[in-house]
Amino acid sequence: MIPALRAFRSKSFRIFYAGQGLALLGNWMQSVAMSWLVYRVTGSALLLGITAGAQQLPVLFLSPIAGVWADRVNRRRLLVVIQSLAFLQALTLAVLTFADAVRVHYLIGLALLLGVITAFETPTRQAFLLELIEHREDLPNAIALQSMLFQCTRFVGPSAAGLMLAVLGEAWCFLANALCYLAIIGTYAAVRVKPRDIPQTGVEWWRQLASGFAYAFGFTGTRRLLLLLMMVGFFTAPWQSLMPIFAAETFSGDSKTFGFLIGAVGLGAVTGTFVLAMRTTVRGLGRVVASTTVTAGAALMGFSLSETLWLSLVFLAVFGAGLVVTAASINTILQTVAEEDRRARIISMYVMCFIGFAPIGNFAAGALAESIGVHWTLFSCGVVVALAGGLFALRLKSWARAVRPVYLKQGIIRDR
Repeated sequence: MIPALRAFRSKSFRIFYAGQGLALLGNWMQSVAMSWLVYRVTGSALLLGITAGAQQLPVLFLSPIAGVWADRVNRRRLLVVIQSLAFLQALTLAVLTFADAVRVHYLIGLALLLGVITAFETPTRQAFLLELIEHREDLPNAIALQSMLFQCTRFVGPSAAGLMLAVLGEAWCFLANALCYLAIIGTYAAVRVKPRDIPQTGVEWWRQLASGFAYAFGFTGTRRLLLLLMMVGFFTAPWQSLMPIFAAETFSGDSKTFGFLIGAVGLGAVTGTFVLAMRTTVRGLGRVVASTTVTAGAALMGFSLSETLWLSLVFLAVFGAGLVVTAASINTILQTVAEEDRRARIISMYVMCFIGFAPIGNFAAGALAESIGVHWTLFSCGVVVALAGGLFALRLKSWARAVRPVYLKQGIIRDR
C-alpha cells in the first residue's frame, strides 16, 4: 500500500470516498449555476452577495448545534437524512428552473436551506470519518485525502458546470447535483461500520452545547488551535472575492487571467495535501501548523505587492499549499485529541471558526478595500495571518505540553 493512500485499506472508506467525490462535484456545479442564475434573473451584484451570504452564514450559527446532535444520534442515519434534504433542495431548484418559475426570493430561500444543510452535514461527516477507517492511525491520511478530493473537484466542478451551462442551461446542473446526492445516499447505505456506543446522559441538548464550548475552549490544546484557525479563516477568506480586481486591474487580464490565479491556489492546495498525506503520524503537526500559517501569510503579502503575473502565480501556489495544510493539520489534531462522545462538537467548532467567519471576513475586507485599495487590504490580511502563526510558534512548547498527556494515553508517543 502506497503510504499516501493507506486510508484506502478500509473498504468502507473507499466506498465513501467515491460517493463523496460525486457529491462534491455536484456541489460545485450547483454553486456555479446558482450564481449565474441569480445574476441572469436579477442583474444585481447586491442580490448575488445576499444569496451567497444566505448560504454561508448558517454555518457560523448552526454548526455548534449540529455537533451536539451528531454526538447524540447515529451519525450515518443523520447523514442519510441530511443528504435526502439536500437532494430535495437540488431537485426543487431543477424543477423551478425547468418550469421557468424562478423568483429571486425562491433562490435566496433555497440558498438559506442549503446553508442550514451544510451546517449540519459538515461536522457530522467529519466525525463519521473515524468510524469509516479500520485503523485509527490512518485518520490523518483520511483527512488529507478528503482535503485533496475537495481541491480536485474544485477544479473539475466549475469547468463541468461552465460546459453544461453553455450547452444545456442551469436546470441540468441542478438536476445533475440531485443525482449526485442520490449517489452519496446510496454510499451511506452501502458502508458497514462498527456500531458506536451512544451515551444516554439525559442531559438537555443546550447543556451539551455549552459543555462543548467549555471543552473546546477550556483546554489549551484545542483552544489555541481554534483561535488560530479563526484568525486564518477570517483573514484569508478575502483572497478569492478580491481576485477579479487583481486579474483585471493589476494584470490587465480577462477571465482567463482570473482562472490562472484561482487555479494557482488550487494547484498549491492539491500539492500541499498530497505531501501531508505522506505523513504517517500526528506527531510534529504542531510545528507544521506554525510554519505553514506563517508561510501562507508571507505568500499572501508577497502576492499583494507583486505586479508580475508569473511571480504572483508562484506566491498564490505557496499560499494555497500553506492554507490547506494548516487547516487539514488542525483538523487532524482536533480529531485526534477529542474524546469520542464529544468528537462532533469539537469538529463543529472547527467548521464554525474556519468556514463560519469567512463571509464576515469577506465583508470586512470589501469595506476596507474601498478605503485603502485591494493591494494593501490583502497585504494587511497576510501580516495578521503571519503574526498569528508566529505567536502560535512562540508558544508551541507550552501547547505541546498540554497535548502530551492525550498523546501518551493514545499511544501516539511514549513516556521516557
